[in-house]
Amino acid sequence: MTTLVKPFAFVLMPFAPEFDDIYKLGIQKLAEEKGVVAERVDEQIYSETMLERIYRQIDAADFIIADLTGRNPNVFYEIGFAHARQKMCTLLTQNAEDIPFDLKHHRHLVYGGKIQRLRELLSPELDWLKEELERSRSSTFTVELKKVRAELTKTEWRADVEVELVIDIHNRTDRRTPEIEAIYLNTGKGWTYSQNGEDCASTENPTDSKMLRHFLKAPITRLSPDGWAQLALKGRRRMWSKYTGKDDVKDKYPLKGYVNLDIVTSEGTFSEKLSIETVAEEYPF
Repeated sequence: MTTLVKPFAFVLMPFAPEFDDIYKLGIQKLAEEKGVVAERVDEQIYSETMLERIYRQIDAADFIIADLTGRNPNVFYEIGFAHARQKMCTLLTQNAEDIPFDLKHHRHLVYGGKIQRLRELLSPELDWLKEELERSRSSTFTVELKKVRAELTKTEWRADVEVELVIDIHNRTDRRTPEIEAIYLNTGKGWTYSQNGEDCASTENPTDSKMLRHFLKAPITRLSPDGWAQLALKGRRRMWSKYTGKDDVKDKYPLKGYVNLDIVTSEGTFSEKLSIETVAEEYPF
């Protein structure tokens, strides 16, 4: 008889009384209902130092749930370690302002201090995390959005936004990936993309007429076990033009949404939805 091991979610949050119900009722109880083991380090028994234990638990975890409310420095440090370990991380906060600019493109849920709202937001997130975990165990590809940087360029005639995306593709299995036949980036209309200084060909997405499909050059044909490759892209879109007569030019443009990356292989297509949330504004230099 085979015993299925439940996914393990390691929870990072301040150890303060005001977070006890949020943890017990909003996170741990919901996780238990979803078939996930969720634990904080302060309720575990261990012999090493707390920091050593946290390192070990982050390494052992299938995914991380972290509450950034109040910008606790210990939690921020631990999140940095988890990201360095390439862990799937879901960030929580009661106030969106507690999510720093350079973390806004990571998945995060704003629950406003209400446990019921936290459960409503976290429930589908746990379902997604379990699906991603199952897929990562069966697939040779793991895709991660490593960097998002946006910049606004303005003249008296127009305003353009440029977005820099860096996407990592890993093979964390002990077998080679199938041969990569093509890679497509699917975005909203109005965007043009370039790769290594060359414009990417694009066409209307055949399954969704509201999106464009940009052709990318694969950096490698196959990934060996523990192999890694990277895509560096730049996207550009006209946000305002004096000739359109629509709206006024803005000092900043929030960008929130997602892009889809399709890796077409000899054994089928691997698709990954990458969430993006950032702000394009002018740099003073």
